[in-house]
Amino acid sequence: MQDVIIIGAGVVGCAVAQRLGTYAGKVLVLDAQGDVSCGASKANSGIVHAGYDAVPGTDKARLNIKGARMMPGLCRQLGVPFGKPGALVLAFEEAGKAQLEALLKQAEVNGVPGCRVIGRKEILKMAPLVNPEVHYALYVPESGLVSPYELTCALADAAAENGVRFQLNTKVRALRHQTDRWLVETDQGEFACRAVINCAGVGAGELHNQISGRQVSITPRRGQYYLLDHTLPLAFQMTLFQLPTRMGKGVLVSPTTHGNMLYGPTAEDIPDGLDTATTQEGLYGAMAKVRLSFPTASTATVITTFSGIRAHEKGGDFIIGAVEDAPEGAFEAIGIESPGLTAAPAIGEELGDWVAYYLKLEKNPRYIPPTPLPKPFSAMTDAERRIAWQTDPDYGRVICRCETVTEAEVRRAIRRPVGARDIDGVKRRVRAGMGRCQGGFCMARVMEIIAEETGVSFQEVSKNGPGSAVLSGQLGDVRDE
Repeated sequence: MQDVIIIGAGVVGCAVAQRLGTYAGKVLVLDAQGDVSCGASKANSGIVHAGYDAVPGTDKARLNIKGARMMPGLCRQLGVPFGKPGALVLAFEEAGKAQLEALLKQAEVNGVPGCRVIGRKEILKMAPLVNPEVHYALYVPESGLVSPYELTCALADAAAENGVRFQLNTKVRALRHQTDRWLVETDQGEFACRAVINCAGVGAGELHNQISGRQVSITPRRGQYYLLDHTLPLAFQMTLFQLPTRMGKGVLVSPTTHGNMLYGPTAEDIPDGLDTATTQEGLYGAMAKVRLSFPTASTATVITTFSGIRAHEKGGDFIIGAVEDAPEGAFEAIGIESPGLTAAPAIGEELGDWVAYYLKLEKNPRYIPPTPLPKPFSAMTDAERRIAWQTDPDYGRVICRCETVTEAEVRRAIRRPVGARDIDGVKRRVRAGMGRCQGGFCMARVMEIIAEETGVSFQEVSKNGPGSAVLSGQLGDVRDE
């Protein structure tokens, strides 16, 4: 019997888990994938939204603002990359000024400081490569950047250090209430708990509708992106948005916390919440919109394309808290689309405290504050690198040349409290394989280290969990037919 079962190990589920780790209770996190951060949390823009676009009075607005204020301190605690370069929301027609002024008014109502509408001359001074046909922009100095997958992994580690257990490769099929407990049916058996928290992303609606008379409707919304190499100087130091539409904040041009440029996303409503394919039509459409903001944008230095799925609930707002019209002990975070990443620290704090209060959990007397991630070798000074190598000789072997990732860092990624078990898991934690060759040089050595650290055979090492083994056999076993 668990006190709490959290369904979903994305950034929201892990933020809730980290908060519940501050209480004394038995907490279990279940996820269908082989690692944390395998859904929307690994494939989004990484923008910490300031809150100008959120409709005043909604949970999206309130939690956006609260989460944005929490994010810098949380990232410092966890040792996760964070920046605040600001943003411009661009209007390319005279009529767009009225929409920008409406966004400015929303920003003021929501308590977002420093925003103002500016004209072409000031825009081009801030960002000289912007399309000179621009008319106006909303300047948003509080807009920030975070590495979403690194944040999620660090939250999971902080939770695990305080006794929260993670069981991955476990798909939740159904929820049932029985007298004084919830039964969570999975493909790995049944689990019992006093309270259940549904943070299942695009799958959250199905679980909600099994137990509540107030039905919800989740639409998977796919966004496709281009990621560029960081070998050239950044074209823009800040994020460029276009005027938002009913489908979202639109296609952006943005730096990342690691110095890449990111173009996208599209906004496509699709039937399959697991369909993360990229399409020629989608990518071409995204690039056409990118070039409205950045006319000289090129695909010459694109190192990969990818897509992510966000969970859009038809009501348009987040659904947070106790499940309406369901037995006691059921809680949820549903419809967590943009600005869900920004809001995650606030959702985690509020939902975690709410469930702890419901269960009357005491504060954890053995609580361990988060252990900050160490500085990456790539960011160290020569003196720091020398000390690191003297402490651990594995720092002397560079595994990933594109991102300057050492063997010590790869091994640490696997040994962390919720450690990597596949190639993509290592990539999300320490960036081995994230560079221009996309693992072409380092993948084999990363596989060897995973096999050594986990005790599996080389052939069992997968790219991203069960069903994605890289090797199918050995050359010596091949026979002519």
